[in-house]
Amino acid sequence: MAKAPQSDSLAAQGQAAVKVPTRSPLLAKLSRDKYLLLLCVPGLLYFFIFKYVPMWGVLLAFKNYQPFTGFFDSEWVGFANFQQFFQDPIFFKLMRNTLLLGLYDLVFFFPAPIVLSLLLNEVRISFYKRFIQTIIYVPHFISMVILASISYLLLTTEGGVVNEMVFSVTGYRFDFLTSENWFRPLIVSQNLWKEVGWGTIIFLAALAGVDQEQYEAAIVDGANRFRQLWHITLPAIRGTIIVLLILRMGNFLDRGFEQVLLMSNALNRPVAEVFDTYVYTLGITQGAFSYSTAVGLFKAIIGIILVFTSNYLAKRSGHSGIF
Repeated sequence: MAKAPQSDSLAAQGQAAVKVPTRSPLLAKLSRDKYLLLLCVPGLLYFFIFKYVPMWGVLLAFKNYQPFTGFFDSEWVGFANFQQFFQDPIFFKLMRNTLLLGLYDLVFFFPAPIVLSLLLNEVRISFYKRFIQTIIYVPHFISMVILASISYLLLTTEGGVVNEMVFSVTGYRFDFLTSENWFRPLIVSQNLWKEVGWGTIIFLAALAGVDQEQYEAAIVDGANRFRQLWHITLPAIRGTIIVLLILRMGNFLDRGFEQVLLMSNALNRPVAEVFDTYVYTLGITQGAFSYSTAVGLFKAIIGIILVFTSNYLAKRSGHSGIF
């Protein structure tokens, strides 16, 4: 009977000897979600082939690229293209025009879908709500070329509908399409008409997830519609607003190449020339591939800095960022 404890310890040692080592948590998760990860393969391949592989072309910004010499045999010039760009007087004009258009977009266009979503959320008759949503979604699918043509037909001094109405009231015609003062308001107005309805989709989806019991409790406490909006609705979509704001800051210097190119002309070009159109003019029409690549790389770096900065400020203020 005294040898029983010794036999138990030997059995325990035998069980420990044949115990299979457990896999690491990471390998266990990969094995568990292998089919879900397999679904990500096409997306990863897309980003790798069309987003990361072309980044090899960024090296053109540091070379004096000549098509006949080839990519690898072209002269390495370092930061000479950047120095030339920063010393060019047009740099400050491009920066001013791009920043002003970006500021106009941030002040007037970004809040517009939020306000429109809040207004649509107050519509209680579902038929009217769906009808209005359908109407405001339609301009998103109109090509920018068609939008520029519509703008020309409405605003031209030679029989434009808007100018004829203004002339009938004031006796004057305004050069909306050629005036430097009207260019930026015209660009913002086109963006508002074309994209503000489409931008409400995300905010309406966020509003659909708000707990309705909070509104019922607020009504019991005597809160009016404005108080419900301020204390329940806006806090519920605050995270969505911050995330979209951070993402928009990454495109702060992207001013819509096609739109600006179509609406610019010789008379408003001093305020219409932005980084995107300047890169097109140099790289495509004049063949300055290395110089235009340097300009595009500078714009991309500024966008990355704005994203990281806005994300950092969002976290410091107590909100969740995008990473």
